[in-house]
Amino acid sequence: MKKEKTKLSRRDFFSAGTALAGGVAITSVLAGYDGLLFAAVTPNAKGIWYGIGIDINKCIGCGKCANACKLENNVPQAPFYFRSWVEQYTIKNDGSIVVESPNGGIDGFKQSVPDKDIFKSFFVPKMCNHCAKSPCTQVCPVGATFETEEGIVLVDEKYCIGCRYCVQACPYGCRYIHPDKGTVDKCTLCFHRLKKGLKPACFEICPTKARIFGDLNDPGSEINYFLKNHNCMVIKPNLNTGSKLFYNALNPEVR
Repeated sequence: MKKEKTKLSRRDFFSAGTALAGGVAITSVLAGYDGLLFAAVTPNAKGIWYGIGIDINKCIGCGKCANACKLENNVPQAPFYFRSWVEQYTIKNDGSIVVESPNGGIDGFKQSVPDKDIFKSFFVPKMCNHCAKSPCTQVCPVGATFETEEGIVLVDEKYCIGCRYCVQACPYGCRYIHPDKGTVDKCTLCFHRLKKGLKPACFEICPTKARIFGDLNDPGSEINYFLKNHNCMVIKPNLNTGSKLFYNALNPEVR
């Protein structure tokens, strides 16, 4: 269903900017403001509009989220099919970066870089960004990829022809072709659970509460509290996809 677009006048824009500047020190005009913009003005003014937050500082790389996602959504067990996965970033003293995600992080991680060579190491959970201006939705030739009223990007298997256009268009690598069905598969934010008032499986299982989600249209929601109290950024903000997956403590090395 098509969303209503919110238009801001020049005066409204600078008024909002002044209010934000008064309470937040913005260190990155492009990346930081993207998160704050959604916290203040959402594209859909009515109803629930879901947003997602991940606190990298709290992620311990246990991989329980990736495993729960596979079990809940019947994702193929082969080690290269994932709706949700975890990556380990290791920044070495020489400035080089090692990125690893064995079996999506389900089996945990073993550091392959000697301690003496490590400058910094951290884990980054990945999943569909459920973009407000999703490239995958725009390129689908048959309308199989669509966005719900709640802002969740889904795929209708009955219409999908497996052309792979959306797989190529997704800048975050969040789609794959199901080996048995021949259609596209991806994270649904456990839409079937949300309809029952339950949390998505990966959020439910996280032992450190590193994952947050909620209604961006609700000022008192957990996701808005998260955005207001952290310097949240999105991955690849220059692509202007309207990503609704916000990270706290996101390093520029993460792609």
